[in-house]
Amino acid sequence: MRFLLLFPVLLAGLRAEEKLVDLVNPFLGTAAITEVKEIGFDPSFRVWAGLTYPGATLPNAMVQLSPITQFGSGAGYEYEDRTIRAFAHTNKGHWDLCHLPMLPVTGEVDPKDFASGFSHEKEHAEPGFYQVFLDRYGIDVELTVTPRCGLHRYQFPQGADRKVLFDLGVSNEGISEWNLEQAGDQEITGFQNGRERVFFGARSSAKISSVERMQAGDREVVVVSFAGGEEPLELRVGVSFVSVENARENREREAGERAFAEVRAAASMTWESMLGRLRVKGGSDEQRRLFYSSVYRSVQWPGLRSDVNGEYRIHGEVRRHPERGHYATPALWDTYRNKLVLLGWLSPQVAGDVIQSLVERGERSGHMATYFHGDHAAAFVAGSYLRGIRNFDVQGAFQELWKNAMEESPHARPHLKEYREKGYISTPQINRPVVETKAKAGVTKTLEYAYDDYALALLAGELGETEKRDALMERSKNYRNLFDPSTGLMRGRWSNGEWVMPFDATQPYYEYQYREANAWNSSFFAPHDTAGLMGLYESPEAFEAQLDQLFEIPWNPQHIAMNINSFIGQYCHGNQPSHGFPYLYHFVGKPEKSQAVIDEAMERFYGMKGGNTLAGMDDAGEMSAWYVYNAIGIYTYSPADPEYVVTVPIFDEVRISLPGKQEVVVRRDGNSRKMTSIECGGEKLDGFQLPHARLFSSEEVVIRTEGS
Repeated sequence: MRFLLLFPVLLAGLRAEEKLVDLVNPFLGTAAITEVKEIGFDPSFRVWAGLTYPGATLPNAMVQLSPITQFGSGAGYEYEDRTIRAFAHTNKGHWDLCHLPMLPVTGEVDPKDFASGFSHEKEHAEPGFYQVFLDRYGIDVELTVTPRCGLHRYQFPQGADRKVLFDLGVSNEGISEWNLEQAGDQEITGFQNGRERVFFGARSSAKISSVERMQAGDREVVVVSFAGGEEPLELRVGVSFVSVENARENREREAGERAFAEVRAAASMTWESMLGRLRVKGGSDEQRRLFYSSVYRSVQWPGLRSDVNGEYRIHGEVRRHPERGHYATPALWDTYRNKLVLLGWLSPQVAGDVIQSLVERGERSGHMATYFHGDHAAAFVAGSYLRGIRNFDVQGAFQELWKNAMEESPHARPHLKEYREKGYISTPQINRPVVETKAKAGVTKTLEYAYDDYALALLAGELGETEKRDALMERSKNYRNLFDPSTGLMRGRWSNGEWVMPFDATQPYYEYQYREANAWNSSFFAPHDTAGLMGLYESPEAFEAQLDQLFEIPWNPQHIAMNINSFIGQYCHGNQPSHGFPYLYHFVGKPEKSQAVIDEAMERFYGMKGGNTLAGMDDAGEMSAWYVYNAIGIYTYSPADPEYVVTVPIFDEVRISLPGKQEVVVRRDGNSRKMTSIECGGEKLDGFQLPHARLFSSEEVVIRTEGS
């Protein structure tokens, strides 16, 4: 009897000691959806999966050391593939990078055929570590990382020759030039030139026996042979975007002579600390695994670009700022919606440094970088500033964003002159447009420019630029110019002002009228003026009825688009444009209808197919951050605004312990999925929106549900 009484206590103790890194599945998003009922149509191609990678990395690091099953395939790793052709040192989880590929080999080497088979049964990944057995060569590979260095550990078969093949002529980018040379008994250095020049300095644990260039047709590789031995061969590969010397320094200062196991343990501890900033109680085991896998994926990009000595390359020159990091440009169109807000939560110093990096990149042109076709650095910068992130040149950022909004340039908003003159961007008259038709995506651009104007107006107001604020606020209403009352949807206009004809609201396009969407996927985007959007309809009831159609009209299986899949009605969860739409029911007093859509998306579109599939591209963490926020019960409906829409958490309790802020507990009271009230710091909130300052000045937020 005494044992029975103690047993729950022992279980609770074991659960409390559970490592969060053990809950992460780095393979999440590497497998493709195959079920037609989930895709929405019967594709003749591999539907884009999450485009994630299973390799070793650290939060916002320079190095992402991961296996490549085929180049040009998103992140380079597709779960259904059965051969590995390299281990590359950079990755975004998108279509670029994958620099410095190398592969351990034995025996005779064919420059055209050296990839090795592998099986998932002999493959393992965890935060900061990756392992696989290469069947062709009998080599067990282990990989771990520091921020700027990749550590390789190869156990060759007994008596086998020990070689490493460097395949520097390829990456996920076009390689214009590369070089490799021996720089000592145990060192190899070189570079690879794609969109950027990436340098490396690799030090081996064994002496180099030979360096042989091998060529077959237009394929050239370098095979480096090493002295024999029974112990594993280790390579420590420092990486730099500045110079070979910096790559060496990165390697020596971060890895040095530290044992592989020590570096692996340090990487795991780094991830444990990051994941521990959000601690959950309750929920199913699967929900907890998905949650921490999503947190893990949300803080990997943008990658670090400055070296351990503070140097980085920009505008063709080398600069040095040891006190902060310099980072790659974030995937703004995808991640401004939620992931960059989450980055500001979990790593505010990094978020500010990322913005400062954008400011510096804009110095030459005077424009801040855009991504795709919006100008969503405005939402990132304004939202970060309003949430208290101040470690960047806000005046410099504002001036660049103002120039983006006022002066058309190849470096900023396309078709800005037309947007300013007409109040919308027109759609060209094209006979029988199809999914892939190239045009201006005029509807999407107009809606997004209007939101970006609003975001910049918020920042202008904070900086005392009242005239600019007012002008931008007025222009932020431009989204209304493409509202068609006859359909209740946003619709393209030709340059003469007439509506685009014929009009099929369910037809998706990549760039004609809409970007990667159809009319239903696009028409409810006005997060800065939801009341104004609703006012375009006859009544709140009419608006709600239109929302109902969004989630009820079945997807036409004849409408096939490569990166648009996984639907609830016309709502597409497999791509970003409509990810804010489920929350609109809150504005008509029906949060339970929002919750139903959110819960269905979380249940259906994450951890599919045995736990490794996401519905659509993760896009550098956006899909993952969507899950994180909705699991907590807080969402960044308008990321430029310092407030959140509250929903029902899937966990009983979430402890949020962020740098520079007091710990906040978000607690769900009751088991219903119907929210009845919200209490913050013991006071009941009016409505469903929670200000950022209030969230982080309260010790507890209680979300009460029906029956509690």
